[in-house]
Amino acid sequence: DIALAPMEAVKVRIQTQPGWETTLRTGVPRIWKEEGIMGFYKGVVPLWARQIPYTMMKFACFERTVEALYRHVVPKRRDECSKPEQLVVTFVAGYIAGIFCAIVSHPADSIVSKLNSDVGSSMFQAAVSLGFKGMWKGLGARILMIGTLTAAQWFIYDFVKVWFRLPRPPPPEMPESLKKKQSAIQQQQQQ
Repeated sequence: DIALAPMEAVKVRIQTQPGWETTLRTGVPRIWKEEGIMGFYKGVVPLWARQIPYTMMKFACFERTVEALYRHVVPKRRDECSKPEQLVVTFVAGYIAGIFCAIVSHPADSIVSKLNSDVGSSMFQAAVSLGFKGMWKGLGARILMIGTLTAAQWFIYDFVKVWFRLPRPPPPEMPESLKKKQSAIQQQQQQ
């Protein structure tokens, strides 16, 4: 992110400020001259606020979605599915994970964009300026983009593993303590 933040700062200014510089090569010196080093890094905290939840959701949601799809949607166990069937499950789970990634990271992404388009603003000022509704503007397009991107990433990852016949971990089994807890809950509900 330390290397990404300056490029993000220039990119957002190019996109949001008509007449501003048009290339990274000319944008970097301009930010340096007008704002100094902090002009490149004022968006790093919201960038982390976007990337950390995004990455956590990408992995956690994907794994849980794969499990749920095999448990409730796919009519057979994963080891009984063909490789193409498994790849379809991977793509669908990746897309669903991408939707959640987009949702948890969108407000912070909006703040990063606002910070980099409003010279001299703070993270708090950018959030106030956007307002609650403004932080969610464009979420539909972001879901489409991030959902597709995340699905493609997981699909490519799984495809490479299948293509090179790399071992795939077996689906995780529920811990014994959780099985007992669920059994007790089901028994209580039946009474």
